[in-house]
Amino acid sequence: MSRKKPGTVTIVPNVHIIDIAEEGKGVGKADELVIFVDKAVPGDVADVRLTKKKKNFAEAIIEQLHEKSALRTDPFCPHFGTCGGCKWQHMGYDSQLKFKQKNVEAALQRLGKIDTSGTEPILGSAKNRYYRNKLEFTFSNKRWLEKTDVERDEDFDMNALGFHVPLRFDKILDIEHCYLQDEPSNSIRNAVRKYALENGLSFYDLRNHEGVLRNLIIRTSTTGEVMVAVVFAYPEQAQVNGLMEFLKNEFPQITSLLYIVNQKKNDTIFDQDVVVFAGRDHIFEEMDGIRFKIGVKSFYQTNSEQAFELYKITRDFAGFKGDELVYDLYTGAGTIANFIAKNVKQVVGVEYVPTAIEDAKFNSELNGIDNTIFYAGDMKDILTSEFILAHGKPDVVITDPPRAGMHADVVQRLLEMESEKIVYVSCNAATQARDLELLKEKYDVVRIKPVDMFPHTQHVENVVLLRLK
Repeated sequence: MSRKKPGTVTIVPNVHIIDIAEEGKGVGKADELVIFVDKAVPGDVADVRLTKKKKNFAEAIIEQLHEKSALRTDPFCPHFGTCGGCKWQHMGYDSQLKFKQKNVEAALQRLGKIDTSGTEPILGSAKNRYYRNKLEFTFSNKRWLEKTDVERDEDFDMNALGFHVPLRFDKILDIEHCYLQDEPSNSIRNAVRKYALENGLSFYDLRNHEGVLRNLIIRTSTTGEVMVAVVFAYPEQAQVNGLMEFLKNEFPQITSLLYIVNQKKNDTIFDQDVVVFAGRDHIFEEMDGIRFKIGVKSFYQTNSEQAFELYKITRDFAGFKGDELVYDLYTGAGTIANFIAKNVKQVVGVEYVPTAIEDAKFNSELNGIDNTIFYAGDMKDILTSEFILAHGKPDVVITDPPRAGMHADVVQRLLEMESEKIVYVSCNAATQARDLELLKEKYDVVRIKPVDMFPHTQHVENVVLLRLK
């Protein structure tokens, strides 16, 4: 099967890549050993070097590529291969969609015993570059060094503003141009880096937790508004004012200019105070004539234009007549709830995060929507028989849980409620399949449609319609 190189490196020759795994790696076989090969594409033939070996499978990287798959394409980003953001750039977009659909169907079949023969074609994203409306960059004084950097054998600037290198919490890849978010994102990031270096603002030390600059958050919207939030760690106020004034003058298109001082050991800002330096504390997004307030802590689908398509599919699957009571579980900032409100009698939204519920209520008020009610709390604790008695049995349930899927108690409550229809939106087909198998006790799966929200990644959304037997 393999030959050893000096230093007990195991090389497996002539591995034929036959599939793509759910986590995005190529799949090959050698003497019944399944090998997951990083950055391999079905159709490749390569010698691979094992990086991890278990009893029934191994992980590997390509040592030498003998035959290139016809599905391969040249990555368009110079950071590909080091940055963990767009791991499928080496495969054509049409091929990506094919494998995403295949992986969704495989998960539903294997884990949920679901008949997927009638699955509708995946909906691709009209934009597969510059499609994100939010990016968060990290400052670090420990830049990831590429091989070419080391080979130059010269002193270089170790400061970086960019993304974490996969599996290295303390190493940041300095990003020159990112294809995920449209302008002025790249211009702002590069200008901030340049200003910081010229003015001696220290970049954060991720190990020792010291330094002035910590994170940079940029949000954009289809309405043309821009939010920039700079997260400082241990600054002097003059340093804060200097950078913020620079951004205000250099980029007058910024409609929300904010800063945060975060001295915790982690990067989360949900419990931190936000200071408005200029403009508003929010920007607005618009979808189907409905405006949504987006704060720096707000949750909103990161691909705005494809989110509109996802919600239209959700609405279509529900098939509203106009007189329905709808429960919108895991409602977030009430995006789906407000989106469908004009099509139904009433929407009851439930969400764990209290600030998200405040956004949901504000968004209803902003748009003159008066047939929504929102509650904050743990889903399994709120969705009780008393709650259902008080608000009525829903005709339709829309559920859009996090990657972990629904708690078993929530699934049980859905079975007890016996709503006529459930529309299950998921970002993880595996946990969706697990929940669907439980729901099969009383429900039939009647429609399935994957939706690609994140081109050049292995991630995919899936919408399923269930109907009471």
